[in-house]
Amino acid sequence: MARNRDDLPILLAKTGPLNGQRYPLIGNIMIGRDASCELVIPDRQVSRYHARLTASSDGVLLEDLGSKNGTHCNGHPIPEPIRLQDGDVIQIALAQQFVFVGSDATATIPLMGAQTEIAPLTPRCLIVDKRSRRVWILEQELVPPLSVSQFRLLELLYDRDGRVVDRREMSASVWGDEEAADVSEQALDALVRRLRDRLAALDPTHNYIITVRGHGLRLDNPPL
Repeated sequence: MARNRDDLPILLAKTGPLNGQRYPLIGNIMIGRDASCELVIPDRQVSRYHARLTASSDGVLLEDLGSKNGTHCNGHPIPEPIRLQDGDVIQIALAQQFVFVGSDATATIPLMGAQTEIAPLTPRCLIVDKRSRRVWILEQELVPPLSVSQFRLLELLYDRDGRVVDRREMSASVWGDEEAADVSEQALDALVRRLRDRLAALDPTHNYIITVRGHGLRLDNPPL
């Protein structure tokens, strides 16, 4: 009998480019920088094939694959495969931290909006790290970083995960409720145009910010 996805052990992504995502664990899961991995971490500190998780009825094994910058569990390197315990903290190089939550504990974890929705293992073309204000497109970091207003707008659209956001909410999110009333449509249009130009610098083949006439904008973030 197939297991309910709510009963699976999960990884909770903490500090790093995947911050806030939840990954259900089933079967063999390759972690690395390469696009062929089931769990892609777009950071040069991460080896192409960095570590592997093997989930079975006996639990979940974590194995480092000879990575350059190492895999740690609870602050200790793992020279041999280890069986994960509920609450274990996993560090992939210095790039990404996860917390392992065993299947018995997943039912107690509440959903708290877009940042904590269960994420599919299919990596997306665009990734936003809210803590560091870093953005990756097609596994390349956007350099120089976005301006504060550009990042606030992209963060809002990213959180909505494809849902349409109206102009009033965009202005309030970027400039604040008190200032939003004085922001002209031309100023918002100029901000959107600059943000589109920055994203197109890394991926000119895809329009990530879609205008829905009469309603607002939405983010089109396809899988890699």
